[in-house]
Amino acid sequence: MDLRAELLKSIWYAFTALDVEKSGKVSKSQLKVLSHNLCTVLCIPHNPAALEEHFRDDDDGPVSSQGYMPYLNTYILDKVVEGVFVKENVDELCWTLTAKKNYRPSGEGILPQKDAFRLWCLFVFLSEDKYPLVMIPNEVEYLLKKLCMAMTVELNYVELEDFMSQDSVQQNGFSVWAFLEMMNSGKLTRGIAKETMSMAIEEVYREIVGDVLKEGYLWKKGQLRRNWMERWFTLRPSSLDYYISEERKDHKGSIPLDANCCVEVLPDRDGKRCMFCLKTLSKAIELSASDTKQRQEWTSAIQTAIRLHAEGKSSLHKDLKQKRREQRDARERRRLAKEQELQHLHALQEEREKKLAELEVLKEAQRQAQLLMEQDELRRRQQHEELQRTLELQLREAEEARASMQVEMALKEAEAEHQRRRIRELEDLQQRLEEALQQEIRARQDEEEHRNTQARLLAEEEEKMKALMALQEEQEEYIQKAQREKQELKQEMENKTKALEQAQRQVEDIRTTRHRVEQDVMAAQKKLRQASTNVKHWNVQMNRLMHPIGPGGRGVYLCYTLHTIHSAGQTHWPFFTHSLDYHNHNILPS
Repeated sequence: MDLRAELLKSIWYAFTALDVEKSGKVSKSQLKVLSHNLCTVLCIPHNPAALEEHFRDDDDGPVSSQGYMPYLNTYILDKVVEGVFVKENVDELCWTLTAKKNYRPSGEGILPQKDAFRLWCLFVFLSEDKYPLVMIPNEVEYLLKKLCMAMTVELNYVELEDFMSQDSVQQNGFSVWAFLEMMNSGKLTRGIAKETMSMAIEEVYREIVGDVLKEGYLWKKGQLRRNWMERWFTLRPSSLDYYISEERKDHKGSIPLDANCCVEVLPDRDGKRCMFCLKTLSKAIELSASDTKQRQEWTSAIQTAIRLHAEGKSSLHKDLKQKRREQRDARERRRLAKEQELQHLHALQEEREKKLAELEVLKEAQRQAQLLMEQDELRRRQQHEELQRTLELQLREAEEARASMQVEMALKEAEAEHQRRRIRELEDLQQRLEEALQQEIRARQDEEEHRNTQARLLAEEEEKMKALMALQEEQEEYIQKAQREKQELKQEMENKTKALEQAQRQVEDIRTTRHRVEQDVMAAQKKLRQASTNVKHWNVQMNRLMHPIGPGGRGVYLCYTLHTIHSAGQTHWPFFTHSLDYHNHNILPS
């Protein structure tokens, strides 16, 4: 979220507050006042005639938000320079306008105006980038968890679920006024003092909106006097500021952070424990925390600030908000993909059930056809058997008649003719029997065709099952791919751990080198003390030479002195010349 988007969110509340009739339009006189105030808090020059010039074709009526946006972008937002103005002043101006119209708290647990303003700023920061501004339940829960962590209490999920179960919240999300009403109800903060609540809101506000990564007291070693002083430190992604006290009124200094900075843990010394050092290109600042936990938190926070600066990010919580939004989008995409996959599987299941139902119908039809064929075959067999028995009986009767009437053949010629006619009838009956057999053969062929149709349906069902198994294999491959990615992330973490261990070994080598250098310095100091002793000795010898030498012993004493100095390996010729001059002119040194 860039600076323009942040400013537009706050200005949107101010514009809608001036829209008294809720028509989406604001009078030009009110927009003049709003524009002048915005120019004042944004520290840019205000052009009073620009609004009239921009809307010269619309002198009679009010101006809509779409009509005001070109003027706002051209004459105000395009001239804004980050770092020149204080963002909190812009928020206070917009809050003053919108709270006067929309914020009407009721009940005993009313939040102070300053706390309500900070909650409004937090809401604007965490709200979605679409208008009207709302905050989704996940972000509300995140903000409430931050407040409860600051107060060291547990979040009341029962009351939160009651608020989130409302129809308006489920459909549209939380509006800022619904959020403030929820906080004013006191149900979520039952049993918590107002002062504790205010301190928690201020802490979360400074952390999220003010980009404060960490605050607290630390001992700092001076750069000149090298004494230890307790200071209140405030860490942001771009700098580490320190003050005399936590009121932050007397700013003592600021340490800019960039990619060239680093932080390292120091051993305890000088009566201080839990020490660490922040190194920049120009200097190294030694700090001391109250305990090991605080030192770990401070070093981690400073490393986070250095990482954010190296990545070109100005705010930790803006980055975290973007990551949460990306995670929600990814979860939504996965949910939609899963729903589509389930719908596809459901469609395949329905199609399979439909095919199975059709197959059952075909099987039932086949069973009925088989039953009818069996009944027809049984009936044909019975008819054939009866006909065969009849023919056998008739043949026996014919044989008996032929045997009994052989003698009377001539007399029975007429009867023989009758028998021939009977035979022809039997032949016709045989032909009809053959036709019945042909019909039976065709019926069996029809049965074979039905069986082939059933086999084809079974093959289609098998192909559908193979397609379903292929989809399951694709899903398993996707799961295996996710596991491989997890293994790669784990390997990357192990590599980073090894790199950290190597860095720690390098730090230990540096400490050993520094200890060796300190020993060399101590040896040099010892040599310096020895040289100082020698200088004192030769000063004594020089004082002796400064005393006057008598006429009798002058040559002897001077030769002894020269011999002594020459034996020591040093020659001070200027001194001897000066000393001889004193003696030649009978002048005694003072």
